[in-house]
Amino acid sequence: MPELRRDPIVGRWVIIATERARRPSDLARCPAPQQPAVCPFCAGQEAKTPPEVYVSGRPPSAPPNSPGWGVRVVPNRFPALKIEGDLDREADGIYDRMNGIGAHEVIVETPEHGRATKDLGDAELTDVLFAFKARVLDLRNDLRFRYILLFKNHGHLAGASLDHAHSQLIALPVVPGLVKEEIEGARRHHALKERCIFCDVVGQERRDRSRLVYENEEFLAFAPYAPRSPFETWIVPKRHESNYEAEPKERLGLCAQALGTTLRRLAAALGDPAYNFIVHSNPLRDPSSQSYHWHIEVMPALSQVAGFEWGSGFHINPVPPEEAAEFLRKVPG
Repeated sequence: MPELRRDPIVGRWVIIATERARRPSDLARCPAPQQPAVCPFCAGQEAKTPPEVYVSGRPPSAPPNSPGWGVRVVPNRFPALKIEGDLDREADGIYDRMNGIGAHEVIVETPEHGRATKDLGDAELTDVLFAFKARVLDLRNDLRFRYILLFKNHGHLAGASLDHAHSQLIALPVVPGLVKEEIEGARRHHALKERCIFCDVVGQERRDRSRLVYENEEFLAFAPYAPRSPFETWIVPKRHESNYEAEPKERLGLCAQALGTTLRRLAAALGDPAYNFIVHSNPLRDPSSQSYHWHIEVMPALSQVAGFEWGSGFHINPVPPEEAAEFLRKVPG
């Protein structure tokens, strides 16, 4: 059984993922993972995954776990957290721990092996984003879960173990510390100015435009003012909304336009780099917030975290966001 353990000094929770245990010798080097001879995410290989928990695109008359789908969601075969069991929160001397209870699912974005997320059309990517929403709406009914993190690892350097286009979600019994920091910072701004900080940022970026990458009727893609890594790009709704799962499919379609354009421009500008994207949203048990604003953070894996970053919490970014945004605006999307 995996465990969650809390650092008593800073309050940070860590997952001890016993289900993913590796020998110390396996951790000495980190080569690119070997790909299976037959990809379990390809159409026709549905029996190689756990039974699906969500599917779109397949005709209603077709049996479950069969070909003909567009997006397919399955439990992760090697989950970081287990869905069965109780949390059993307890003290261990001065320490706190609980069982590693949660959900870990894989969103298979396309049945076609050779297509990356950037290659999906707007309608296809909209279906992926809607699958995110559908799974959040389902999993939030489990009162053990307090937060659901939606994320994508693309490329070995960003943590992807399989080449087939997929993203993931992990439902957690705690709210991640980074999300708490965002929420608390947004609350402080709202308490002082009675405005959402994200709405203020969107307004300034639309006026300034030096860090703007893409804009449509409902979404803005821009390089944040203080990016942690080169070419970090945020996708933020113009209209205030704290919860990702509250977005209607029509607006998710416009989000898909912004996300797809951003990924294609990053690929064209940087030679298809490895990247992560993360959806930050309001916690499941919190009411809709006037101060917080859901958004997507896209992080190309272009720099390494070294001793200074680990020791200080500072990030060193050699590329000003204004230059990164200007570069991305000039490439096709």
